[in-house]
Order: sequence, then C-alpha cells, then structure tokens
Amino acid sequence: MSNRRARRVQVPSILGEQGIRAETPKRRFLFAVPPVARHVAPTVAVAAELAGRGHKVAWTGDRAALEPLLRAGSRIYSAGDDAFTAHLRETRAGRLRLRGPAALRSHWEDVVVPLGHAMLPGVDTAIDRFRPDALICDQQVLAGPVAARLRGLPWATAAATPAEFARPLAGTPLLERWVRDQIGDFQLDHGIEDLLDLRFSDHLVLVFSTGALLGDVSFFPDHFAFVGPVPGRSAAAAFPWERLDGRPAVLFDLGTPDGPDAERFLRVAADAVRGLDVQAVLAAPPGTVADPPPNVLVREHVPRAGLLERASAIVCRGGFDTVGEALGRGVPMVLAAARDDEPVVAGQVERAGAGVPVRFARGTSGELRTALGEVLTDPAYRDAAGRVRDSFAAAGGAAEAADRLEKLA
Repeated sequence: MSNRRARRVQVPSILGEQGIRAETPKRRFLFAVPPVARHVAPTVAVAAELAGRGHKVAWTGDRAALEPLLRAGSRIYSAGDDAFTAHLRETRAGRLRLRGPAALRSHWEDVVVPLGHAMLPGVDTAIDRFRPDALICDQQVLAGPVAARLRGLPWATAAATPAEFARPLAGTPLLERWVRDQIGDFQLDHGIEDLLDLRFSDHLVLVFSTGALLGDVSFFPDHFAFVGPVPGRSAAAAFPWERLDGRPAVLFDLGTPDGPDAERFLRVAADAVRGLDVQAVLAAPPGTVADPPPNVLVREHVPRAGLLERASAIVCRGGFDTVGEALGRGVPMVLAAARDDEPVVAGQVERAGAGVPVRFARGTSGELRTALGEVLTDPAYRDAAGRVRDSFAAAGGAAEAADRLEKLA
C-alpha cells in the first residue's frame, strides 16, 4: 500500500480581522452511515445540533434501517442494494458465531467492503442531489470518504466506538496490515491511488470518547476532536418503577440477545443475584429466564436512560453505546465482552477503574456474583466512573462536534 499522504485541505477562517467571530454561514452536511443503530445514534444528536443552528442536513444509507432511527421528515437518500441487505440478513447467524481473527476477517470481507461497493452509487447520487459542503462518514462506510475524495469535498470521520484509537491489532501486525490492505484495495478499485486509511479523515475525526477512557491522547493530531459520547434518543418503555424500592438497582443489558451464549448469560445472571439485597432488571425477551428469583424483573424493553439515573451498577457486554450512556451518568459496570469492539472497550473501562470484566460464554454465577459485589461495595469504582462522567461532560458533546464541523465546511 502506498504511504503517500493526501494533501491537507485548507479550512478558511471564520474570524474577522479583529479576531471577532463572524456569523457562521449556513452550510449543507451529508451523513453517510451504515444500517447499524448504535453507529447512527451519535450522529443523530450532532445532526440535530447542526439543524438547530440553521444548517441543512441529509442522510445517505439504507432507508429502511434509517427511517426508524431518525426524526420524522429527515431527508434520506437511499444507498445500498437489496441483494446486499438480504446477504447480511442471511449470513448474520453464522457471522455471530465467529470469534477472533475469523470474526475480524468476516467483518471486512463480508460486511464493510461489500457495503462500501453497494453504497457508493447511492452516495454519489446523494452528493449530486443534495450538494453538500461536507460529508460526515461513519468509520464503517468506506463509500463516503471515497466519494468525497473523488470530488474534492471535505469530510469528517464519525467514530461511534473508540476501539480503533487503541490500535487493537498492534500485537498482530500481519492482521493489522491485512485490514489496511482491504481499505487500500477499495480505493484502488475506484480509481484512487493516493491512499489513506479511510477510518481516519485527514480533515476532521470526531471521536465520541475522551482521554479518561483512551488514556493519553496528547499525541493525536489537532484534527482529532475528542468530544465525548453523544446520547441518542432514549426508547420509551412502560416500566413498574415501584419495583425500585430503595435496594441497589442493577441493570443487565446485553443489547439484542443474539444467540444461545447471550441467553445462557442471562440465566447465569439471574442465578448470580439470587438472594442478594438488590433489585435486578434484566432486559430480555419473555421466557429467557424461567422462574426468575423474586428480586429479578425480566422486561423485553426497558427505559435504559431512566434506569441508569437510578442504577447502582450495570452489567453489559461493552458496546460503546451502552458504556458511554452509563459512564455519562457515573454508573460503574461489570463487562462481559464477547466480540467486535467489546473486548477493547471493556479493557478501557477496566483500566479507567470504572468496571470489572467477567467471561461471557463460559462465565459462572459465582464469578458474576463476586464481580458485582466488588463493584457495588467498593466506592473506588463509582469514583472512577464519576471521573469519566466529568470528562465526558467537559468535552462538549454534540455542540463541540458541530463547532468543528462548521469550521470544516
């Protein structure tokens, strides 16, 4: 892969001669996102902030996946094709069973690269019709950066997870190089020979985390903006709040249960809290836990934001949408990482002192009970979670992201 660097785009100043901030001209921003809810969620808040400032906002991606996630009336330009969507649906169960290098290779060969090829015609059409001043591209959408580079448009990376900034493959350099080759080959396929790592824009990178989790970020270039998590819209769900009777409340939220390992873990969780002086809430489909203990409430849908306001701890897999939302409220956690970015994010939380890891597929109720007891009784975990919360709040969130995007465009 070529090591040549692309030319930097010069961003015009919006300051007057006397250093007084002039009124920001109204711009048009196009968001290119994958059909994955947790990747779309942070960009929704950023888009709302831009729209509130009078800018025009549009989206390009899978319309069927995007419409339930966006505000009513959002402008969407379809990008993708039915054959690829069907392929994702048909192969999902098999991909979820993969672990380690096999899972990573499948992620790129079966998802990210084909998604880029499928989306590129639609992204091109969106640019022609919407005429954006800048693109904001999720790290998994290779089509966005390629379309922007081919047209000379400024573009920003939206990093829904901070995993890539920890160089998770540094210990396996051949695999790390293989990933970069996939990205390079995609650019070559579309006529770009001046290669970049499309996961990291050379104009602006919006990282929805901070150094409180990532560690030292001082060595990153100035165009890397660590803005902290941006909360998405909280799903509404009826809930018997009277069940939270003053005992420590513990939320178990694994996201969408995706197989027998997740169902097994939820049963282990119910057994782990049996007899403990806590009120456990398990986000799980009915029947996942047969005959749950009296202190375990099983609900298919839970109001996560409201529960986190009252929770003493959360047990989750380490997806950054959940981690960011919990630590944004100073809630310590037990992390049962399984795949994808979860082990990396769980490691960041552990190093920050805000959580304890447990095994996912082979964990026992005793192991989980011990970890949960540690998080609930040792104030160091809540103190650490509070420090991360304060870092997130100081980072600026959607407002800071919008400030940086205005300067980019």
